[in-house]
Amino acid sequence: MVRMVIRLAVLIRGAGAAALAFTLILGAASAQDRRQNEAGKFDFYVLALSWSPSFCEAAAERGSDRAPQPQCGERRFSFIVHGLWPQYEKGFPEYCQTPAPQLDRGIVSSMMDLMPSPRLIFHEWNRHGACAGLAPRAYFETVRRARAVVKIPEEYLEPDAALNVTPVEVEDAFVRVNPGLTRESIAISCDSKRLNEVRICMSRDLRFRDCAEVDKRTCRRDKLVMPPFRGS
Repeated sequence: MVRMVIRLAVLIRGAGAAALAFTLILGAASAQDRRQNEAGKFDFYVLALSWSPSFCEAAAERGSDRAPQPQCGERRFSFIVHGLWPQYEKGFPEYCQTPAPQLDRGIVSSMMDLMPSPRLIFHEWNRHGACAGLAPRAYFETVRRARAVVKIPEEYLEPDAALNVTPVEVEDAFVRVNPGLTRESIAISCDSKRLNEVRICMSRDLRFRDCAEVDKRTCRRDKLVMPPFRGS
């Protein structure tokens, strides 16, 4: 960001260029955490649980189901782990190690029950996981432990018909069955009509915690659809 500002300052002609550049640099700095993209330096995690039927339905509508999606095959999934993301109180780190430490194929295979796509696993490790400051195996063990902390409300385990819900209803359902979880520590992600994800904030030792910056980005739509679970 600062490099971009400097290049912009070079292009600016006339009085006030230096002042403008200085203001832009200060703005860029204030928008980033001082630890920006330092592996292991973060405040908390977000566990992102993706509603797989929404992903598969959206992929089919886009025509991208021509490329096989592992989670949309014969074995269907309900909530899957999209990722476990290190966060700052404002913003988040990403791509902290380039290249990221290489993933062992055994680790990838071991995570397919929670994250049923090798491509997803590699992407999440490269973009988010490497920012946790953990070795690959330790990070994915943390992903598994984080997922084990969260109980899925019974009504969302394997619905055989589409559910019409509101973001508040989904948040309340998760809060009801997860002691210690509050409405301020969960956010709902959506597209124009479907519930996409439930995002839950957790401390570094995997306890539920409030997260104002994440919570304020929750979906504000009045009604959402959760496409039905399709699987054997």
